[in-house]
Amino acid sequence: MDVGRWAFSLTTTMTPTLQLFLVVSAALFSIGLLAALSRRHAIFILIGIEMMLAAANVNFIAFWRFSPQPQSPTGVMIAIFSIAIAAAEAAVGLALVIAVYRHYRTTNVDHLNQLKG
Repeated sequence: MDVGRWAFSLTTTMTPTLQLFLVVSAALFSIGLLAALSRRHAIFILIGIEMMLAAANVNFIAFWRFSPQPQSPTGVMIAIFSIAIAAAEAAVGLALVIAVYRHYRTTNVDHLNQLKG
């Protein structure tokens, strides 16, 4: 069997299931958590948090889509509010990072021990 026919048969027989979306969401959340916990720069930590929020949005949409009665778009509404909150969080976080960078000339969170009260 050649590769083209195999790829075509794979795409025609593969239907998205709830388990597939949950695995993708878990992988996205794990990558975001790893990025948020292992990075030293504040920008990468914010990117990791955004990835974790995106994984939560995938879960909301997946559970809404595969529910027995998906008439009311509850999952979509929660995802839209979550996207709005993520945008606000990114704007405020980036403003804080810029303010700290202007004062300390670094975004490395290990060097920001002078912020202690």
